[in-house]
Amino acid sequence: MTSRSQESESILTTTSSTNPSFSIEMIENATQTTQVLQNVSLEVPLMKNEQLYPTPSMKDKIQYDVEFDLRLTGCELIQTAGRLLKLPQTAMATGQVLFHRFYYSKSFVKNPMEYYAMAAIFLSTKIEECPRRVRDVLNVFHHIKQVRSGKIIKPMPIDENYHNAKNQVIKAERRLLKELGFCVHVKHPHKIILVYLQAMKCNQENLSQKACFAKIIYYTLNR
Repeated sequence: MTSRSQESESILTTTSSTNPSFSIEMIENATQTTQVLQNVSLEVPLMKNEQLYPTPSMKDKIQYDVEFDLRLTGCELIQTAGRLLKLPQTAMATGQVLFHRFYYSKSFVKNPMEYYAMAAIFLSTKIEECPRRVRDVLNVFHHIKQVRSGKIIKPMPIDENYHNAKNQVIKAERRLLKELGFCVHVKHPHKIILVYLQAMKCNQENLSQKACFAKIIYYTLNR
């Protein structure tokens, strides 16, 4: 390792002495890389205040209450689909965070909510290492739509509509990754619940006494 590093340093020294512009370019690239690493660190906010308000949807003449309802509906779909897919809560929470982040960059007017809800939970299953097939995600959302509309529950047929929906979800996942700059790290506060309960000595014997407190924390983290 030492001989290789010395050899690399000698090559860089020789090249920079013969071509000064090369050394300048190397310094600029290193500076840009450092800036990128700083931008994706946890200490630096992902979004500035001007990105949070007004949102792209509000700029497209969508009222705040309407956008709030669309965000709420999308998160409810992700939560319900995650339960049907038997995903851990962290995967559902990750999908909801990705869903919110995307719509701080793009508008609901040009990006259908349902497809990006599917893409968000599909991507979150990969991030949280509990992958599901695209067909599973489509079947679950199709089932939810049938239940809410009061229709007879039938499996989603594999026809042209299915293939079109599948392609839309895959494209939505790519757009979501592109808009987020592949920065999909999410740090959830759910583990803090266990720390609080352990600090309160909440075991099986006195669990009922602390149940109200646990429900409040759970509701706060998942509303």
